[in-house]
Amino acid sequence: MTLKPSAGDGSVLEWFKSSYSGANDNDCVEVATTPGTIHVRDSKNVQGPRLVFAPEAWDSFVSHTAGR
Repeated sequence: MTLKPSAGDGSVLEWFKSSYSGANDNDCVEVATTPGTIHVRDSKNVQGPRLVFAPEAWDSFVSHTAGR
C-alpha cells in the first residue's frame, strides 16, 4: 500500500488514503499521524468521529488485517 495525500479539507492534520483507492474514490478511510498517535477517519464524513490509536495498536491492527 502506498499512501498519498487526500484532497485537503483545511484541517491541521495531513490526511492520507491508500493508493488502492481510485483518484476520485471517497469510499476509504484516511489516516493522519502525529508523534505517538495515529488518527483514522471516514473519507465520506471528514467532520465525523475519528479513531485514535497508539502506534503499537495500529501496527497490530494492520498486521492482523493485512492477511484478510
